[in-house]
Amino acid sequence: MPKKEIITCAQIAQGSNPLSQATRFGDLVFVQGCTGRHPTTGENGDGIREQTRYALERIRMILEAAGTSLDNVLTNTCYVTNAEDLPGFNEVYAEFFPQDYPSRTAIIVNFGAAGNLVEVTSTACIPD
Repeated sequence: MPKKEIITCAQIAQGSNPLSQATRFGDLVFVQGCTGRHPTTGENGDGIREQTRYALERIRMILEAAGTSLDNVLTNTCYVTNAEDLPGFNEVYAEFFPQDYPSRTAIIVNFGAAGNLVEVTSTACIPD
């Protein structure tokens, strides 16, 4: 039976919340919700496009630390603060997932934190 493994990418700015960047179980990797903070400085991005880019770049880095990549993402759950930001979100999202799209859910939410425009969580596999 596989064991749960905690995945950490040392280059990513650490937050203060009690969570792991990702957990691996067998050939699956479950990535934390990544917000629009710059991967290394932790500063919030300006606008939906930059925040989306930062969130997806953080996910890319975490997946690489786990031994996989964006190509192996099976599903994404995406949270966006403003419905009118969805076109900008989709534009950047398509740069990271240009074909063979993973399944996706997009939800409009109120984070309750000023400046947070997006959060994305991913599940990926590690192929044989």
